[in-house]
Amino acid sequence: MNYRVLVTARSFANPGRHHEILQVAGCQVDHRAPAHPYSAEELRAIIPGYDGVILGLDACDASVIEAADQLRVISRYGVGVDAVDLAAAARKGIVVTNTPGANQTAVAELALGLMFALARRIPQVASAAVNGVWQRPTGWELSGKTLGVVGFGAIGRDVAAKALALGMRVIAYDPFWSKEVVGVERVELAALFAQSDVVTLHAAATPETQNLINAQTLATMKRGAFLINTARGDLVDEGALYVALKDGQIGGAAADAFQHEPPDGSPLLTLENFIATPHIGATTRESVARMAQMSSENLVQVLKGEPCAAIVKPPAG
Repeated sequence: MNYRVLVTARSFANPGRHHEILQVAGCQVDHRAPAHPYSAEELRAIIPGYDGVILGLDACDASVIEAADQLRVISRYGVGVDAVDLAAAARKGIVVTNTPGANQTAVAELALGLMFALARRIPQVASAAVNGVWQRPTGWELSGKTLGVVGFGAIGRDVAAKALALGMRVIAYDPFWSKEVVGVERVELAALFAQSDVVTLHAAATPETQNLINAQTLATMKRGAFLINTARGDLVDEGALYVALKDGQIGGAAADAFQHEPPDGSPLLTLENFIATPHIGATTRESVARMAQMSSENLVQVLKGEPCAAIVKPPAG
């Protein structure tokens, strides 16, 4: 049996076993990767006629689900499913899957890299040196500092393990954390903000976590502390972060995710103590290969009616 499959993830074009998986399963692949993630309007216009779709960060809301006339599976090329209307998909009998663990190492390493970049102002001094300006600002060492991890799933735990190896004290908050981790202290969110020299975000985007970082929470952080967001843009009130960075309440911040991507015109981009990266957390050769293979396997399993361990359950109620 042949299946029509739409793929929007740009790096899916890379060579790898995922192409063979789809070919052997009889999938006719239409790779239509945009320069930036599809809006709901754009995706709604092209999704009819497909049996399955492997989505990047595209907006897949209820209107897209309604326009999908024969869709059976939405296979997310990544972990986050906040851009997919899970309830609408469930009502229509469309299965949603993701690739848990595929980008864990890549995102954790980027978070650590951004911490080093902030602590030593690496992007700023490197850019200045290229332009003939020899700057030597005094930075600070991560060793001995307190790292606060918000969201202690697989990525948060990986970041914690790496930070412990650097000699950092690690504290963490997660309301769903069920297992103790050696060397990591469980704290409430208020205590985490008050004690941390660096706060790193690894929580999912939910109604409860939207604008988790806001004017009130920023005011409770150590003056001069750093904030890292390699999770989701909706976790941060970007206007409040701009004010906190501008007046020195926060010493520096780095983000790989924004409320609107790309963040054209964002005042954050004008600040010397802010580092932006273009949502590259999962973009390593190894992570891309894992996501491509897992998303392909998930899609084929659902289309063939086989068991799939990566099905995302719709919200309760």
